[in-house]
Amino acid sequence: MNSNPSDLTASDAFGRVRIVLVRPSHPGNIGAAARAMKTMGFGRLVLVAPKVFPAPEAEAMASGAVDVLAAVQVVDSLPAALEGVTLALALTSRRRDLATAPCWAREGAVELAQQAVAAAEVALVFGNETTGLSNEEFAYCNRWAMIPANPAYSSLNLAAAVQVLCYELRLAIATSAGAVAPAPSFTPARMLATHEEIEGLLAQIEGMAIKSGFLDPERPGRLMLRLRRLFARAGLEREEVNILRGLLTSCRQPTGKRYRESA
Repeated sequence: MNSNPSDLTASDAFGRVRIVLVRPSHPGNIGAAARAMKTMGFGRLVLVAPKVFPAPEAEAMASGAVDVLAAVQVVDSLPAALEGVTLALALTSRRRDLATAPCWAREGAVELAQQAVAAAEVALVFGNETTGLSNEEFAYCNRWAMIPANPAYSSLNLAAAVQVLCYELRLAIATSAGAVAPAPSFTPARMLATHEEIEGLLAQIEGMAIKSGFLDPERPGRLMLRLRRLFARAGLEREEVNILRGLLTSCRQPTGKRYRESA
């Protein structure tokens, strides 16, 4: 029996989604998150500086999802976890200073699904159970979302939050892949720049700003955070990053060409 092309597209898209847990403190929550992921068809779990892992508690809470734990990738920093990612959606329960425009979990899942179906790597990023994501970690993500929980008691267990987002993303991928009728609001996915391409541009800007005297490296203030916010809000495409980097390079190394406005 031949497979439905839309089913194959959706299947491929699931493999392009990574669930990132930043500094998780309880191994039981890691196992529960793995179980939540597997029930929705996701298997790529990345841990950033976990307090304890591996651990028997993680395996016990994972139940039938020990294969997800066996394939876990452990890294030291969020930038390392986001290598190759074009769109990272951070989850939070509170508004953030210098953050990009917020969205609800369902909206964010649609954006991730569009990119994943278009063959891009995407990530769902969850912070520590107690402190959440730091402002610096938050700045590495393109978008941030909230779960529309009871405003009088909006606290969710880490695994519960993972379950909600994986459910929304599963539905969004099925819709975006054509397994169900597509939503009229869907637009063609753009070829967004990856996390490291954006970071390369930011590093180039920072270097030039220091060299020109615009930025004091001893007192940098919040310039780079604000630029990250600007680029996240813009959703830079790969070609746009290349244009900006080429422009910056030409300013540092003039080509000798001169142009003037037409009369």
